[in-house]
Amino acid sequence: MAISPTKFIWMDGRLLPWEEAKVHVLTHTLHYGLGVFEGIRCYKTRDGPAVFRLKDHIKRLENSARIMNMKIPYSFEELVNAVKETIKANEIEECYIRPIVFYGYGVMGLDPTGSPVNVAIAVWPWGTYLGEEGLRKGIRAMVSSWLRIDSRILPPHSKTVANYTNSILAKLEALKAGYDEAILLNVEGFVTEGPGENIFIVKNGTLITPPLSSGALGGITRDSVMKMASDKGIPVREENISRDQLYEADEAFFTGTAAEVTPIREIDGRKIGTGKVGRVTKELQHTFFEAVRGKIEKYLHWLDYVK
Repeated sequence: MAISPTKFIWMDGRLLPWEEAKVHVLTHTLHYGLGVFEGIRCYKTRDGPAVFRLKDHIKRLENSARIMNMKIPYSFEELVNAVKETIKANEIEECYIRPIVFYGYGVMGLDPTGSPVNVAIAVWPWGTYLGEEGLRKGIRAMVSSWLRIDSRILPPHSKTVANYTNSILAKLEALKAGYDEAILLNVEGFVTEGPGENIFIVKNGTLITPPLSSGALGGITRDSVMKMASDKGIPVREENISRDQLYEADEAFFTGTAAEVTPIREIDGRKIGTGKVGRVTKELQHTFFEAVRGKIEKYLHWLDYVK
């Protein structure tokens, strides 16, 4: 999806014009992939722009850096404020937010010691990742031949730049085969997630999602949807899901900051349930969008307003 430029990008404590936010071609992370990032959204509400679960995202960014042994040169509070400052400076009501922590220019070789740790935050208007029609009607997915990275290879719970090569391969394979998105299994053959989304199925009224021990990322939207479901009295379970259980599901959907709550109507050429968006999926999708726009009092604590 194309990027629509905004006015400023926050880089290492300063707001720079969009066109001037550049890095050297010998930036360490560009060559070796050791960097961490986040995907966050800001939504328009009746009380102004509000960032959904901003503090939880920044905490996950810090955890990702800790796993990768990177030291972020800014405090938690500085990063939270920098996100808000960037949104304000760009005078934007709804946007996608991309903070990234990376090793900059200074050394080459596998040892990044001596490279500065740089931080940038960009915001821009970005529609839902899998398309508006996908939100309404559901998308077609396929189980990828590529397996999700294993914790003995790379840490899947760190939102690390290099990890997404795995996701890109799965995504491109799905697109080439005529599908909208991929689903990755782990080395044991159980479902983990999509290339950039968590996955849920509904069976006999129960919401089921793979446990984090499967290799799935601890998604913020995933956690939100699980809480919403529990509040509605919908049973929620975290358990391993086999490939054939996907086919037998009554409903299925992806969650993620970029994808939001996107129904899955077909997997590997098989209709999921009736092949249309299911009742539970519709209800949770509706609740999610009401919550992020500040329309449900119970979930207002998830919003950080940009004042």
